[in-house]
Amino acid sequence: MKWTIGDVTVTKIVELEMTGGTRFLLPQATREEILPIAWLRPHFADEEGRLRMSIHSFVVETKDRRIVVDTCLGNDKKDRRIPHWNDRDGPFLADLAAAGFPADSIDTVLCTHLHVDHVGWNTRMVDGKWVPTFPNARYLMGRTEYEHWSGVKDRPDMAHILADSVTPVVEAGLTTLVETNERICEEISLIPTLGHTPGHVSVMIQSKGEQAMITGDFMHHPCQIAHPEWSTLADSDPDQGIETRRRMFQRLAGTPVLIIGTHFAGATAGRLVTDGDSYRLDV
Repeated sequence: MKWTIGDVTVTKIVELEMTGGTRFLLPQATREEILPIAWLRPHFADEEGRLRMSIHSFVVETKDRRIVVDTCLGNDKKDRRIPHWNDRDGPFLADLAAAGFPADSIDTVLCTHLHVDHVGWNTRMVDGKWVPTFPNARYLMGRTEYEHWSGVKDRPDMAHILADSVTPVVEAGLTTLVETNERICEEISLIPTLGHTPGHVSVMIQSKGEQAMITGDFMHHPCQIAHPEWSTLADSDPDQGIETRRRMFQRLAGTPVLIIGTHFAGATAGRLVTDGDSYRLDV
């Protein structure tokens, strides 16, 4: 799946898709609540009201950059709390290469935040050691995000993630810490969308008068467009996350900005419009 924004192209590379089993993340999204939101079907929910979700990366190509935004779960990673995320052996790198993006052709890796499903392919296991998957890339991580998680002592799950997917690229000297409003290049800039994590960012793309936004996880599923008050159990600051969604939806509704969802299955992208007292995504 590919989109064009002026001279920029965005290609989706899927690692994992699922239908149902999402109540651990969005407990408010019961089938009874989802079924009345008709526009979620067929891309974002099935006929029974079960959510469809995806874990994928985006490759953003500009005239002189090849950027991977978020790197999914990765293979061989241990100590993951969700069983089917643990010790994976999937074809993501082969799929990336088949789409025209071999790992050594990537010059930038950009992490919207440092959760497990956004940093996994930062590294791969070679001869019993974690090494950077993208050896020719600079890995851009939020300064606030990195400093926060590096200082947390009571999250063993995050300690495992840092140890196998973040620290190895830092120690390899490939990491650049960036601010939440950083301009990455002429076409790509970051905007702070805090709440899910303390340094969470979304990615704005602008080229030839066209715009798109890669969401990251300030919303995990389009049902939160209809219900911005629904928080996920993974949010560091749920109240701030709600405020971020409301502010961003007010800013984006009725504009031509293409919303490209980091966990949106099916069509994945669309434009935000008002829908009565709330909003919907037109795909």
